[in-house]
Amino acid sequence: MGWNGMEWLIPWNQTKLLRTIRRSPIQLQAYNKKQKKEEENNSKQEGRKKVKEKEIPSEIFSAMNKKTNSSSSSSTTTKPAGTVLPYQTPRLRDHYLLGKKLGQGQFGTTYQCTHKATGTLYACKSIPKRKLLCREDYDDVWREIQIMHHLSEHPSVVQIKGTYEDSVFVHLVMELCAGGELFDRIVAKGHYSEREAVKLIKTIVGVVEACHSLGVMHRDLKPENFLFDSPADDAILKATDFGLSIFYKPGQYFSDVVGSPYYVAPEVLCKYYGPEVDIWSAGVILYILLSGVPPFWAETESGIFRQILHGKIDFASEPWPSISDSAKDLIRKMLERDPRQRISAHEVLCHPWIVDDRVAPDKPLDSAVLSRLKQFSAMNKLKKMALRVIAERLSEEEIGGLKELFKMIDTDNSGTITFQELKDGLKKVGSELMESEIKSLMEAADIDNSGTIDYGEFLAATLHINKMEREENLVAAFSFFDKDGSGYITIDELQNACKEFGLGDVHLDEMIKEIDQDNDGRIDYGEFTAMMRKGDGIGRSRTMRSNLNFTIADAFGVKDPTSDSN
Repeated sequence: MGWNGMEWLIPWNQTKLLRTIRRSPIQLQAYNKKQKKEEENNSKQEGRKKVKEKEIPSEIFSAMNKKTNSSSSSSTTTKPAGTVLPYQTPRLRDHYLLGKKLGQGQFGTTYQCTHKATGTLYACKSIPKRKLLCREDYDDVWREIQIMHHLSEHPSVVQIKGTYEDSVFVHLVMELCAGGELFDRIVAKGHYSEREAVKLIKTIVGVVEACHSLGVMHRDLKPENFLFDSPADDAILKATDFGLSIFYKPGQYFSDVVGSPYYVAPEVLCKYYGPEVDIWSAGVILYILLSGVPPFWAETESGIFRQILHGKIDFASEPWPSISDSAKDLIRKMLERDPRQRISAHEVLCHPWIVDDRVAPDKPLDSAVLSRLKQFSAMNKLKKMALRVIAERLSEEEIGGLKELFKMIDTDNSGTITFQELKDGLKKVGSELMESEIKSLMEAADIDNSGTIDYGEFLAATLHINKMEREENLVAAFSFFDKDGSGYITIDELQNACKEFGLGDVHLDEMIKEIDQDNDGRIDYGEFTAMMRKGDGIGRSRTMRSNLNFTIADAFGVKDPTSDSN
């Protein structure tokens, strides 16, 4: 039997998997309850039939992730309810002084901190417990800590120094990586060649090989998860984020759809995968390192998934004619759709392009590659802010009862919806969503990462896109940013808007460049509307738990009275 589009891997109707995802202001994702339970049962049965297991310490498996069997997870843990760590810790502030903020993630904030006894600088990732909405979240954090300790001897994995927990936060104290992100370093350096790319991908795949040899699948390899340990030219590239990583046994398969759209392997979309997914993701990174664009590209998430499953890799357009044949050969082997035929981490590290200094040329790559890398690494935060502006200016008639729905859910009249209130509200309307599915709704609607949904966020999550894209609403949103009425949004106006929305760490130059089609350094109305109407998926969660869309509007049965029913 031929390969022919991965039929052997697809356990259900592929059309359903690839159905067109509706454009909506906040894209939310969840599993079908019955389908997930069936898949979990199948996964457990498959696990019993796999090949002989490697010798991995029993204490590792005793605390393994049980994501595909939540009842088992809750019954085996000895941790008290509401705690991540199975032991008490001293107070973080007794040992460390917290300093400047280094970054903000979906679940936590990273600060620079100083060890009081030695004066050594570290990074401290502080995770508010209010963002851990269910037992699964607590287990996820605990598993991440275990995996970081498990890999702590590897020179290209960030070192975890200690963990602390109190009633409000979980703190992970780690080695400080002050050299910046992978793409940023490439762009700043200017000179960039295949030989430079060899060094980077050798480090990345070296981490993958170490993970796999220790029974760990990363599942979310992407450039943002690699930092340099210092600004020096000889800085070491280190893997920093293991939030989606999981322990696995040889031959075990998984069905959780996790990862980030550009980097996800085809078998993940088919919900039947093993550690080979990490090689695919590393292959995507290598393609981007050499060209500045991802190998599978589309303007919608569903389009990206179609390309991942069926698209051809482009080696014809610039700069590929000038890239060595050996590099292209390695990429083809890493992006082999059949995971049974895909090259292993060890085989990648033994490939001629990696091991032979004469194969990868040191001549600089096309300057356009650097430019593309810079644009690709920048996020468009403007669209998310604009959606919020539009949602809050709509009339009572246009809102169509959403205000009353918000009041019904917000039982304590605080003006914000907590996870428990959302859960109770869905129960009132007869929803049978699982807790993890409700958590996904909550995360994607919570634009400012506050742990609650305010009225504006609720509207943005429940209103239909046709209201958002009406001309008068786009004009109003543009005017919100264009404070001086000049007809242009400038970098100063964007900076003020970001402060107003509480958005930090935004690369404003990159935000403008991504939208500014005529390269005049500012955004006019035409460029603004083109951005708003582009199906780029802005507003989705950072990582995807499923490729099927599901919104709060869907959960509460909110219909758009102005649209036709199918």
